[in-house]
Amino acid sequence: MIKIATLNKISPVGLASFNENYAITDTLEEAAGILVRSQDMHEMAFSENLLAIARAGAGVNNIPLDRCAQEGIVVFNTPGANANAVKELVLAGMFLAARNIPAGIGWACKLNENVSKEVEKGKAQFAGTEIKGKTLGVVGLGAIGISVANSAEALGMKVIGYDPFITWRAAHELSNTVNIAKNLDQILPKCDFITIHVPSMAETKGMFNEEKFKLFKEGTVLLNFSRDNLVKDADLLAAIESGKVRKYVTDFPNDDLINQEHVICIPHLGASTEEAEDNCAEMAAQELMEYMEHGNITNSVNYPDVSLGEFIPGHGQRICILNKNIPTMLGKITGILADEGINIRDLVNKSKGDYACTLIDLDSDVDEAALREKLSIDGIISIRVLK
Repeated sequence: MIKIATLNKISPVGLASFNENYAITDTLEEAAGILVRSQDMHEMAFSENLLAIARAGAGVNNIPLDRCAQEGIVVFNTPGANANAVKELVLAGMFLAARNIPAGIGWACKLNENVSKEVEKGKAQFAGTEIKGKTLGVVGLGAIGISVANSAEALGMKVIGYDPFITWRAAHELSNTVNIAKNLDQILPKCDFITIHVPSMAETKGMFNEEKFKLFKEGTVLLNFSRDNLVKDADLLAAIESGKVRKYVTDFPNDDLINQEHVICIPHLGASTEEAEDNCAEMAAQELMEYMEHGNITNSVNYPDVSLGEFIPGHGQRICILNKNIPTMLGKITGILADEGINIRDLVNKSKGDYACTLIDLDSDVDEAALREKLSIDGIISIRVLK
């Protein structure tokens, strides 16, 4: 029985998707896999039994990716599983900002008498704009960015996208009338609304700063449903004061932004729908099972995606090797197997950054303990034999 531990509350739909070979445990030390949402794992010690962590969501800032890779723990996320939920909230954010809805609601809720009369008298102060015909800049064209771009265009907006790493698949899914800019600075002066959909990395932290805000059109609405540290708060507040930014809609409130005029704070609700939580949990469970049972890796953030298809127990063996991505490593592995007279039926090797994964199908059985001893060479991180 393969034990899976859960951190945070995981959707019952996701847990129910595990087959009869799995059991949920409260004991982390015996777990081969962990399902997590937002709990911080950076100070957590990992047992030798742990093979994989699956994040039921896209962001993995709460997981120590490098340490996991060094310890042979594959980390998965679930890109696209919550895309529709976030997309819908981004669209809601545009409407909230364009029509001054939060300020209007706040004002109306303070009325105590002669409400109808006061509403007619005071409503003009909250008059807004429509989004139809306005230009939206979408920064980052992953699953969420593409969904936002296509939906905004369907609502009558002009859409300009920017992503230096746009994939062929993404470009294919994007509406063919969405314009693609070659650099970020090109789109900033053209947009009435700008929405951010990039991951938090060293290259993106603070990417929206004083320099970028100077390029904004007067009265731009900025939306951030990606990560809080992509925007420098002090520079943003200065841009609001100057009029460059008319409204800032964020899913990441903090002490600097809460109760600020022209800042609309949403309490991190981007993926907080029943449907998104179910989708993310189910996808995370499937990724764990595929790795545990077949050695295949899909949507890993610290190891490469790799697959040899379905492994059928009783039909030979499959070796799953995680190793450092260094020259001649594959040759050393296959050389050792050849020296032992072990015939390789099929093999795939993929690398990603500093790490690689090798899957090998064998016609005959091997002694796992002896194989581990033979493959105890520099650069090998972990060895697993599926039978």
